[in-house]
Amino acid sequence: MGIFTRFRDIVSANLNAILDRAEDPEKMVRLMIQEMEDTLIEVKSSCAGVIAEQKKLERLLAEARLAVEEWADKATLAVRKGRDDLARAALNEKRHYARRVQTLGEELERAKETVANFQSDIAQLEAKLNDARDKQRTIIQRRAAAQVRYQAQSRLRQVDTSDAFVKFEAYENNIERMEADVELINAFRPKAESLREQFVHLEHEEEIEQELERLKRDVEEPRA
Repeated sequence: MGIFTRFRDIVSANLNAILDRAEDPEKMVRLMIQEMEDTLIEVKSSCAGVIAEQKKLERLLAEARLAVEEWADKATLAVRKGRDDLARAALNEKRHYARRVQTLGEELERAKETVANFQSDIAQLEAKLNDARDKQRTIIQRRAAAQVRYQAQSRLRQVDTSDAFVKFEAYENNIERMEADVELINAFRPKAESLREQFVHLEHEEEIEQELERLKRDVEEPRA
């Protein structure tokens, strides 16, 4: 069983208190360092995964923005050629990609926030790890300088270590990660179109018609 259970145990731990209660402080600090290093690797790996997702979202967002511009140009071309049917279709595509730009933008902001949180966690872990390594060096130096005295008083310094562990809200980070995964899954789950949504589509069609008329006027105006 490890000394710590989750990230919060590490950053909140009082290393001095734990080592003072340990029967073998040198072994204890070595175990703490190993556990901190393993946790740091795990957190960095998770952060790398989110950064990769962030880069993917940035690419998709750029593609969606380009698609909006392309379909707007196609709609203009169709109007100039007198193809209102193609212009309507192009405007629908433009609207589709505009909504995608908004959705991807929101996902990208959430990814950036998650990366920032991970980076903060990494900084805290590294600071705690450096603290533990400093204590390890101090312990080794003290043992080398006063080994005989340490052995004579080791029994007097033995205490019940059951109170050395601090209880925290276990698995909090896992729960937050699961909740984020659920939100991501739900975001892409197809939904049946409700009556309200059908009316929204009708309103969108009306907006497309109005936008088409405005576009036609803009195209025809130079000819006047």
